[in-house]
Amino acid sequence: MVLDKLGSSLKNTLSKIAKAIFVDEKLINELVKDIQRALLQADVNVKLVFELTKKIKERALKEETPSGLTKKEYLVKIVYEELVNFVGKEEGKIEIKEKPTKIMLVGLFGSGKTTQAGKLANYYTKRGKKVALVGLDTHRPAAMDQIEQVAKQAKVPVFIDKKQKDPLKIIKDYEKEFKKFDLIIFDTSGRDALSDDLIKEIKEINNEIKAQENLLVISADIGQAAQNQAQAFNDSCGITGVIVTKMDGTAKAGGALTACSATDAKIKFIGTGEKLNDLELFKPEGFISRLLGMGDLEALLEKAEEAISKEEAEDLGKRFLKGEFNLIDLYEQMQAMNKMGPLNKITEMIPGFSQLKLPKDALKVQEGKLKKWKFIMESMSKEELEDPDIITSSRIDRIASGSGSNAKEVRELLKQYKQSKKMAKMFKGSNPKNMEKMMKRFSGGKGMQNIRPK
Repeated sequence: MVLDKLGSSLKNTLSKIAKAIFVDEKLINELVKDIQRALLQADVNVKLVFELTKKIKERALKEETPSGLTKKEYLVKIVYEELVNFVGKEEGKIEIKEKPTKIMLVGLFGSGKTTQAGKLANYYTKRGKKVALVGLDTHRPAAMDQIEQVAKQAKVPVFIDKKQKDPLKIIKDYEKEFKKFDLIIFDTSGRDALSDDLIKEIKEINNEIKAQENLLVISADIGQAAQNQAQAFNDSCGITGVIVTKMDGTAKAGGALTACSATDAKIKFIGTGEKLNDLELFKPEGFISRLLGMGDLEALLEKAEEAISKEEAEDLGKRFLKGEFNLIDLYEQMQAMNKMGPLNKITEMIPGFSQLKLPKDALKVQEGKLKKWKFIMESMSKEELEDPDIITSSRIDRIASGSGSNAKEVRELLKQYKQSKKMAKMFKGSNPKNMEKMMKRFSGGKGMQNIRPK
């Protein structure tokens, strides 16, 4: 999970509120100290930490609790709101209106510009945009080969010239081609430090392409140093936003996030892994909600929409409510889950799910089972998939042999199917609103709609 340690610390802090008999100044002081400790461990600037906790304490002690909320709920709401303000308050949207809209990526060596170019191309292609990449890194050896490979993975065209050393010449040579696309992403050169020649080159490129967005790609593992880097690039090149990479692999990410927010450069995206789909639009409310264990349904639905079409989802939902459910439906669900990403990343988006405190090992085991079950289902006949009740012991042995598994694993799959079918029968003929009520109970009674601002 992104900022796993910080999230765990903040969730433990909120659990203190839930367990407290009443809210008093002693509880608020303990809460403030816990938040300070958690943020400092995540490498957040000391001054920013104390400014944040001062606001939380002042609001908690002075503000009257609104009607409809308990003191505990309102205290959680204050913490939530101030943390959202802390990391940027509003999301930094990228509007793709002009054709073509141009995004220029800038940053130092090792920040991951080329990889993020591919992730951005993949992100917007999935949203129906016609995207192309342009390789302008004429300094780094094999840079053109890398962006060519990245474009292939993202299944988008790329404009490069492996022999050309002048990035402006590459732009002019392909300028007529750009008009065919909705979005053009320019991958520029980096340096070990923000040098005069790098600034000069970026300014020249920007003057030539007149990009609508100049995004600084910055690695989360540099911690608080991100603020100086963001400010320097902003002063020199006029950046419009930031992409923070390596959010999943460092405890310093809190420093990079809040340091960027301390400047006028809004974080537009965060990189949450190495795969092409591991890029998220940075939405402060959803991000903090996830950190606090409240889930992020908006991000979950967005991932679901990428994995399964609206028509498929509606059809599967209707069949589920009618009590019609077979192994083919389960197979489709599993395929969609695999497309959405690792289970540990999905479960953190489900409201209330993190409160179950499922061990990471259990989630890994479940992911392993999904892969095995996929092979098992592929070894079944169409008749067996449509009516699993006909599967006898001899059929189980045949399926196990054909899938490279054993009889026990086949029986586990059939058990999972029966449990899912039982749930489908429970919902048979149900009103979707009743399902919504069940989800609210699952996520802790009142849910987070009372706590999260609308």
